Amino acid sequence: MNRFSLPYCLIIEEGIYEHLDEVLLECVPQITEKKVMVVTEPALQNIIQQYLDEIQRDLPGSELYLIAHNSYEQAMELAKVICAKSFQVIIGIGGGKVLDVAKYAGFVGKIPYICLPTTLSNDSLASPVSVLDIDETMRKTLGCKIPTGILVDINVIMNAPIEQLKSGIGDTISKYTALYDWKLDAAYRGERVDDFAYMLSDMALTSLCYNEEKSLKSKEFIKILTQSLVMGGLAMEIAGNSRPSSGSEHLFCHSLEENYPQIRISHGMAVALGSVVSCMLQGRNAIRLREVLQAYELDINPMQWEITKEIFIDAWQKASATRPERHTILNEIELDTALLERIYGQLI
Repeated sequence: MNRFSLPYCLIIEEGIYEHLDEVLLECVPQITEKKVMVVTEPALQNIIQQYLDEIQRDLPGSELYLIAHNSYEQAMELAKVICAKSFQVIIGIGGGKVLDVAKYAGFVGKIPYICLPTTLSNDSLASPVSVLDIDETMRKTLGCKIPTGILVDINVIMNAPIEQLKSGIGDTISKYTALYDWKLDAAYRGERVDDFAYMLSDMALTSLCYNEEKSLKSKEFIKILTQSLVMGGLAMEIAGNSRPSSGSEHLFCHSLEENYPQIRISHGMAVALGSVVSCMLQGRNAIRLREVLQAYELDINPMQWEITKEIFIDAWQKASATRPERHTILNEIELDTALLERIYGQLI
């Protein structure tokens, strides 16, 4: 049985920054007396300066660290500073890039990590992994530790770009095909799927799919999306791997990233597109999936990201090679050009 941990606190409410010192004390006792590293990025600094001022007022022992890239090198440089200056807590404030770097640096430095997202673009806020650039052409998913605390200020998320929230929806929707692939993999290896992790991931999916509130800027929707993303991250922690949230649709995303770095598409939109295609490859009806995406106004026409038919076909045919240790539907069917051409035609 996989040994797992859970966040000590998960708080989703309005105006967290207005009493952040009290909230942080719930996550890390005596944090006001500890040396705290606060991590964000230059692009966000001016936008959240008032929040940073409040943190520095509430936590006299805090220092600000700005990251430039979501790279392994950046995370290790940050971990080096943590160890050299004996920081005791790390707080990440930002989107996926900041949170992944801060999470991994805290893991290497062996100190508690507190997550304060400014957007909800993927499930990295609660997952036990960090996705970091190794070099200009390679991105790797690295295991680390789940956050000690996750604090989501609804008022802050309300100001997030709409496309980033759509990306968070896409990352959640992808569980529909990921869970199917996980069962395929378990059957192939003669193993069992972790029932609780599977249930939690499925709950993340269904709570979003059957949510009646479709306005992305409503407080109720933000709560539901946050809960879905957190449940997806916790499912990975319980399973001991990313299979509850990542299947053939993610392999397509990885293939685009590795083979066509010029394609500018968010992670969440890439896996949303991949999920519809994977659903078809799995021999399932994709109508319901497409209806949910349309309800949230997620357009999965590949042409809007300049994913041509040739790129689409090549990316799918190279997808399984991005994670050769994984068994998905891509290992069980023939990905011939005619099939992929037909599917591409149904998407545009």
